Amino acid sequence: MTSRHKAKRLPLGTLSSAINNGDGNPAPNLTVRVGCRLVYETMQPAPILLLVRPRPDSEQVILQESLTFRCEGGAKEFQDAHGNITHRWVLQPGQTTIVHDALVQVSSLPDNFNPKTHSVPIEDISSAILRYTLPSRYCDSDKMLGFSMMQFGSLINGVDRVIAICNWVHRNIRYVTCSGRPDLSASEVMMRGYGVCRDFAHVAIALCRALNIPARYVTGHLPDIGCFDPGTPMDFHAYFEVYLEHQWRVFDARFNTPRIGRVKIAHGLDAVDGSFATTYGPALLTYFEVWSYQVNPAFVSIGSPVDLSMRLDGTPLLRFV
Repeated sequence: MTSRHKAKRLPLGTLSSAINNGDGNPAPNLTVRVGCRLVYETMQPAPILLLVRPRPDSEQVILQESLTFRCEGGAKEFQDAHGNITHRWVLQPGQTTIVHDALVQVSSLPDNFNPKTHSVPIEDISSAILRYTLPSRYCDSDKMLGFSMMQFGSLINGVDRVIAICNWVHRNIRYVTCSGRPDLSASEVMMRGYGVCRDFAHVAIALCRALNIPARYVTGHLPDIGCFDPGTPMDFHAYFEVYLEHQWRVFDARFNTPRIGRVKIAHGLDAVDGSFATTYGPALLTYFEVWSYQVNPAFVSIGSPVDLSMRLDGTPLLRFV
């Protein structure tokens, strides 16, 4: 019997009063519509792990959300080792369409690079966070120790080191659309000199870890709020977070400028922990669409057609409703 799994759907405004800056984070006051449509085809049953839902977070408030897909025998929702919301089921022979759609409140303030932020001494880093100082599959920081120390070791302040790393990656790694490969580590990306956003994140993370600065990989949505629409198809975006003065702070070597409206889906050691889907068996992704744009929640709801004429972003002028 075919069934449909549906995530919790909340009425507009249900959580809008949940953030009052009590934790020091800016209150969300803009609304972004995010989502995706994925179509898989398979000839035989294929287990799948799906990771597309935004994380519950004090800096982003989910107003409405829906996740639908065909599954036989039910689906399991769980939090992985990093607390990311994951769905697990078995794709059945034929075609399976997965649709995620959500309205999320975000802050109108850009990423904050506090120039006075210092690194946390290794002896003061908790065991849970210490793992983010070590090499991983795609962030082979052990191969970058000498280069990282030679290039950035003279900088003392933690945030100065991270900004210098972002500047170096942004200037020396060329962004090439559709050039991503699942078998390249950070050191290999450095050697070839180009990649996609996940490669930028991996290189920057590895360079941070080589300096004993905890850094983790992040995947999510990045609308064009406060900047021009580049005209390219929307996609998931990869960036990274660095642990400075006992707080995780956002950095993005791909764009290398503070941005507004990030919607975080997952974080982990590297792209292994941030893949939007992991399939076990011959499942072919035949259709891929992602959307992420600012909207007026009074006129846009989940489930309605994706209509970019309703977007409020894509311009340097920040628009409120």
